[in-house]
Amino acid sequence: MSELAPVLGASAGALGAAMLTLWLLSLTLRDASIVDVFWGLGFALVAWVAFVLGEGTPARKLLVAGAATLWGLRLAGHLAWRNHGTGEDPRYRRMRRHHGERFWIVSLATVFGLQGVLPFVVSLPLQVAQALPGPPLGLFDLAGAALFAAGLAFETVGDLQLARFKADPANQGRVMDRGLWRYTRHPNYFGDAVAWWGLGLMACAVPGGFLALVSPVVMNVLLLRVSGVALLERSLRRSKPGYADYVARTSAFFPRPPRDPA
Repeated sequence: MSELAPVLGASAGALGAAMLTLWLLSLTLRDASIVDVFWGLGFALVAWVAFVLGEGTPARKLLVAGAATLWGLRLAGHLAWRNHGTGEDPRYRRMRRHHGERFWIVSLATVFGLQGVLPFVVSLPLQVAQALPGPPLGLFDLAGAALFAAGLAFETVGDLQLARFKADPANQGRVMDRGLWRYTRHPNYFGDAVAWWGLGLMACAVPGGFLALVSPVVMNVLLLRVSGVALLERSLRRSKPGYADYVARTSAFFPRPPRDPA
């Protein structure tokens, strides 16, 4: 496991430098939302740091780094497109009002610092799979790649369906309950979780790699209890007429056929 330490150290340093740079930029722009777009790119950054420094199997390194980059670029591109021209996210505006003139320093720890620590923990599969020597590509790699591809496809289709729905003025104020959204209220989050379990499986291919499964567990907790489903649903229940009926018939996370109305 000694091969892991240099990768962990370099990844932490790269994320720290990136977050400090983003924080300084946010002070100039007066927009902390840029940290959200960087969330996906941070994983790609860690993946390629591990690719360069890791002593793992070359084919596995390429598979893991490529998958993480694909996931990160898709997410960053989607968020940048979705947020373009909308100004700072309401979450950060509320924080800015609450902390007033202290927001500049508070945001360093609670926004940029936190979003530097979390990617470091969640990206453990990317670091472990590439840092540690292991066997040639095998069952764990193939199963992980298949799971990753399924999750990425699921979240991509869900995001595209929602974007198309919102682009139609006739759907203003309506609840999206078509396509994948008929079977789960959050196909994007479900697909995200599946993709990270796939990356976790890839890490299991190297000796001791099962320890990296803490990553998808943390990702699931974030999606279900912290910044994903729980946070978004509180807002939607207040702002979307008919959302309570949608909740009553549609699974919150795991896809399943909708319930029949009582």
